[in-house]
Amino acid sequence: MQAGVSIGEAARVSGVKVPTIRYYEQVGLLPEPPRTEGNRRLYEARHLSRLAFIRHARELGFEVDAIRTLLDLQDHPGQSCSPADSIARLRLQDVKERIARLNALKAELERMIEGCSHGTVAECRVIEVLADHAKCGHPGH
Repeated sequence: MQAGVSIGEAARVSGVKVPTIRYYEQVGLLPEPPRTEGNRRLYEARHLSRLAFIRHARELGFEVDAIRTLLDLQDHPGQSCSPADSIARLRLQDVKERIARLNALKAELERMIEGCSHGTVAECRVIEVLADHAKCGHPGH
């Protein structure tokens, strides 16, 4: 790789949009790259690797603060990995809870649809349940 690539090229290579790259610099996830005499950013391989890490972490749903901690761990490989494990476990628990909520929503929608007689709106179970949450089979969603 050359001495560095422009922010547009970094965005293309990493799959991270230009405004998002700037945001990551602002919040301290991505170190500010060196600049040309014309004040253009020049992203090096280490920046692109970090962008790939951040992008993958975001795709897995990790929040910025968690990513910051994970990046710090990556930057200091001699540390214990227990903080990374804890962060991943919390994310997994969140995913499991979201799946449970989605399954409850799925079941309720299926119940509403099954109760619909395809007659008139006056007999429509979908409208009835939406109008009165007490008739919902899963009030916790």
